Amino acid sequence: MDRPTQKNRYHDAPRAADFTIDQAWDSYSAAEHDRWDRLFRRQKDVTKGRACETALKAMSALELSASGIPHMGQLSDRLEKITGWRVVPVAELVPDEIFFDHLANRRFPAGAFIRPEAEFDYLQEPDIFHDIFGHVPMLADPVFADFMEAYGKGGQRAMRLGQLHNLARLYWYTVEFGLIRECGDLRIYGAGILSSPQETVFALEDASPNRIAFDVKRLMRTNYIIDDFQQTYFVIDSFEALLDACYKDFGTVYSEVKGQPDYEAHELAPGDTVLHKGTHAYFDKAV
Repeated sequence: MDRPTQKNRYHDAPRAADFTIDQAWDSYSAAEHDRWDRLFRRQKDVTKGRACETALKAMSALELSASGIPHMGQLSDRLEKITGWRVVPVAELVPDEIFFDHLANRRFPAGAFIRPEAEFDYLQEPDIFHDIFGHVPMLADPVFADFMEAYGKGGQRAMRLGQLHNLARLYWYTVEFGLIRECGDLRIYGAGILSSPQETVFALEDASPNRIAFDVKRLMRTNYIIDDFQQTYFVIDSFEALLDACYKDFGTVYSEVKGQPDYEAHELAPGDTVLHKGTHAYFDKAV
């Protein structure tokens, strides 16, 4: 679906065959650079003690800072030296087959536009702050970088098998909204949480959502919501465990979950390892 041009000035930018565009870094205004700086400072402060150590260390290694919108080419040069990944600018969300091809070849497509001031606190579609602050630091971790490449290749297989709806749930509940155990505590690694000041606090500290141990079959049967906080968060023990789960033959997993009923986002299921049973207080108020 087309997005309003006033929100995204790259909407009509010329696209290459792989949907990449020219970031045209020199065209960012002083106001846009200032908006990045304010977003960065706020979120860097909120994620202290809440983001996983991997993400926090990577921000320093990649030289992410409150010094204006990053130049994706320069950022890619630093990232490529660490894990072989590059960040490529796109105007907006790209088609599934293009997205998976980028990931399978260690390229992360990042939106080039930055949210308007009127949507400073919340933007449903991914902008450059969400993609760079939320996603890119995790790509500096060798194991997570391997997972993302494997996910891209898995996406290509899922398209051939007609199983994208199941695989999309894996991305949503891990890459976007995943939690990890770290030194006995829960920490954040999902980009949708890392880039949101409100959900950074909610995901770890609010009593409302469920927090349950990661199980790929269970996760692939779980619906999700896109316009509010998550009602359930899945917790991994390590990035190695996540990578191992993605390297399995998903053809077998798809066969096992096919025809099984889905779970709603708030539901607990038989066999869940429940780390915290949510009160749903926040969600009950929202109804």
